[in-house]
Amino acid sequence: MSRWSSSELNLRVPGGWEPREYQKPLTRYLQKGGKRADVVAHRRWGKDEVALHWTATQVVRNPGTYWHLLPEASQGRKAIWDAVNPHTGAKRIDEAFPRGFRARTVDAEMKIEFRNGAVWQVLGSDNYDRLVGASVRGVVFSEWALAKPEAWTYIRPILVESDGWALFIWTPRGRGHATRAFEVRAADPAWFTLKSPATETDVFTPAQLAVERTELIAEAGSEAEGQAKFDTEYLVAFDAAAPGAYYGAALREAEAAGRIGRVPHDPALKVDTAWDLGIDDYTAIWFFQQVGREVRAIDYFETSGEGLDAIVAQALSGKPYVYGTHHLPHDVMVRELGAGGRSRLETLGGLGVWPICVGTAQGPDERINAARLMIPLTWFDAEKCAVGLDRLGAYRKRWSAATRSFVGPLHDAASHGADAFGEFAVNRQGAARPKSARAQGLNWMG
Repeated sequence: MSRWSSSELNLRVPGGWEPREYQKPLTRYLQKGGKRADVVAHRRWGKDEVALHWTATQVVRNPGTYWHLLPEASQGRKAIWDAVNPHTGAKRIDEAFPRGFRARTVDAEMKIEFRNGAVWQVLGSDNYDRLVGASVRGVVFSEWALAKPEAWTYIRPILVESDGWALFIWTPRGRGHATRAFEVRAADPAWFTLKSPATETDVFTPAQLAVERTELIAEAGSEAEGQAKFDTEYLVAFDAAAPGAYYGAALREAEAAGRIGRVPHDPALKVDTAWDLGIDDYTAIWFFQQVGREVRAIDYFETSGEGLDAIVAQALSGKPYVYGTHHLPHDVMVRELGAGGRSRLETLGGLGVWPICVGTAQGPDERINAARLMIPLTWFDAEKCAVGLDRLGAYRKRWSAATRSFVGPLHDAASHGADAFGEFAVNRQGAARPKSARAQGLNWMG
């Protein structure tokens, strides 16, 4: 259990807890004043443990506000606030932050206030917009691969102003914002990065890892599914096979054929867009140009929690594109009470998005089949469509351990970009046509 080296009347430096050997490179970096660290490591590495005890040190030495962020607050309560160390039977927060140094513990807010004025709190990074404006000296982004990347965009300026530190700790979940950021940071001397698979630490013996692999396969009911989980969670593989991926093979063929690379915008061609709308979820937009049967994916945009006016301003305005048709799913016709009974279609029209091709209601299989036929005809800009390509590659079937079979598309962060791509694939085959302003009942002209 963690203790403090000085008396309660003169608390200065926490002591008692010692990092494991493989954790020492990270702790040495932080102790020397490092401000930015990104650690991707296997399960049971002790990522949150290191973060908690490092933060405890800072609470004493540099009184201020510190946050420990999980993707959602409910995850923070389970994984951090209420978590118990199985080796000691004590709560992890009690080991890191002795009660004798606390002024107040607020369970409802998962917040600890200390006698020296410092504050530590567990929060959800999904509510990052509510954190803007606060002053904080240190932030831990736990399970970073599952968090919204916009959280760092919003919080980074706060840490720049306070000269604070940020620690990212996570286990891979396929290619996404966390893997892309890690690869960029690994080449940046301002960052400490560490990739730590279970084969390079002493947490598990080879025999234990073999058992873990066997049990994961048995639990999943599929060798491919179990192996993928093992490769991801224990070997920290960024590119582990994704069982049930719809477009994995087609994208690999596109890359091998050189169709993923530099695809510049052609000013002589109009740009069509394809959308998947998510008012309280992700909104995804693809930007395409077509030459005969050839499709060029030149750009991709994604955001979450934004209104249509902000989406149009961020995604469409300011780009050097002359727009052709905007392809949207059938639910764009839904009228919203909060918008005075106007449909999303009417709202977009009022924002200058026109002409709009409204798709018909359809099952996911039709979009998936159309996308499979279109990918071999498509050239992708690797840089501008990086996130979109990640979404297509991660779009997969949902595995049911109960039936030991795949049971349809998994709805997650990848599904929005994949649905927008499929919407365009279906529409360009003539399943939907742009409607006239009169037919849509709109009082504006495109």
